[in-house]
Formats: sequence, C-alpha cells, structure tokens
Amino acid sequence: MSDLESEFTAPSISRKKTSASRREGWLNILLPLFTFIVVLLLWELLVFQLDIPIYIMPPPSTFLSRVVTDWALLSDHLSRTAYEVVVGFFWATAISIPLGFIVASSKFLERTLYPIIVFIQLTPKIAIAPLFIVWFGFGIFPKVLITFLLCFFPTLVASLTGFNALDERVLYLTRSMGASKWQTFRYIRIPSAMPYIFAGLKVSVVFASTGAIVGEFVGANKGLGYLLLRGTSYLDTSLIFAVLVVLAFMGLVFSYAIQFIEKIVMPWQRKEVRS
Repeated sequence: MSDLESEFTAPSISRKKTSASRREGWLNILLPLFTFIVVLLLWELLVFQLDIPIYIMPPPSTFLSRVVTDWALLSDHLSRTAYEVVVGFFWATAISIPLGFIVASSKFLERTLYPIIVFIQLTPKIAIAPLFIVWFGFGIFPKVLITFLLCFFPTLVASLTGFNALDERVLYLTRSMGASKWQTFRYIRIPSAMPYIFAGLKVSVVFASTGAIVGEFVGANKGLGYLLLRGTSYLDTSLIFAVLVVLAFMGLVFSYAIQFIEKIVMPWQRKEVRS
C-alpha cells in the first residue's frame, strides 16, 4: 500500500472505531434501561392480574409516584445517609490504601498485623453495632464508624494484593537504573496496584450504603434506614419501596463516581481497552 492510500485509510479506520465505540456506549445505557422498563411493566401487570393487595406488594406506579410526591421528605433523609456513606468511605479509603502499602512493604508487619485485621473483619458488624450506640450515642459517628469498618477490609485486601502483585525483578531493574524510592513508588508501584485498588473500591462503595443503613436501623432519628423502619411499623410498603428506589439510585451514583475517578486516574487503561 502506498503512503497516499495509507493517509486516507487510517482516518477512515479511526472514524469507524469511534462510531463503533459510540454505538457500544449507547447500547450499554439503553439495553439495561429497556430491561428495567420491561421488568417494571411486568411487575405492574402481575400485581393487577393477581389482585395482590397494595400493602403486600405495591405496583411500581404507586411507589414511583411516591418518590415524586414525598421527595422533600426523602431528600431530607437522603442527605443524612449520603453524608454518612461519603465520610465513612473516604476515611476507609484514606487509611486502608497507605496501610496496605506499609504492610505489603514488610513481611514482618504482614505476618503480625494481617491476622489481627482478619480477626476484626470476621466479627459481624451488625452484632457490634449496638455497642457503638452504647459507647458513642445516637449521633452520626456510630453510623460513620460502621460504614468505615465495612469499607476498610475490602480496600485493604485489594491494596495488599495490588502492591504484592508487582514482580520483584521490576524493582531490581529500576534500582539498577538508579531510580529513587519515590520514583519507584510513583511510577512503578502505584500504577501497577491501581487496578486492584479500584476493584476493592467498587466493592467497598456497595458496602458503604449497607453500613449506613445498618447503623440507622440500630438507632437513629434521621436517615433512609430510619425511614425504612418507620414505613415498616406503619405497614407503608409504598414508602418502603420508594426508599429502596432512592437507595438504589444513591448506590448507582456512587458506583459511577468511582468508575469516573478510575478513568481519570488511570487513563492508560482506556487506551489499552481501545487498542
């Protein structure tokens, strides 16, 4: 192929790849949305066809309209739960990743601290949640602490795995080339551990909502967990499902936020996927 033909062929190939990636992006959005709409329509139809009482299984039209009409109430409680999730998740991330690097850098620390961390993780957080209420009261701190504990271990394990996954021969090579410890950490250790760390963060962000809700179940006067208990006590199932919809939307927002940060922090991964 001549140089002139290659000049015209390369842009056309890149345009085809761009259009294909755009179609794939739209399909990734539209297909789940279509499936979700079909499930809701079937749900609505089955509730009316089987004549199921609303207090047992409300149709989607009932609790989705409840989200709109009671949005002022739901958003007020959502702000408290979202705050607990963000703070607990942030501190779990800020502590577990550096701790994972420190433990992975020393075999002595890994043998000493890791069994203790596993032992703490194996303790059911729901079982110790009442103790946090006794020790710290009914404020925000016990909910943030439970969220922190649920998010801490997955991120720590992912960080440990990521920092230990680096081939030691790469470190020997960088040392032989005169790289400093900071350069090795900045350009070798962190990029190689990032995929594992973000995998742990994606798991942790799901647990974060669970931790906040569990804490509000045990003792709270505000939050989506408190609103769920209130709906249960009054057999207000439409309110319960409305809260579940808001919780699912909140979890979806946090999950996409982690994916967005991942694309910013690891731009090289997008290039590898495209290639």
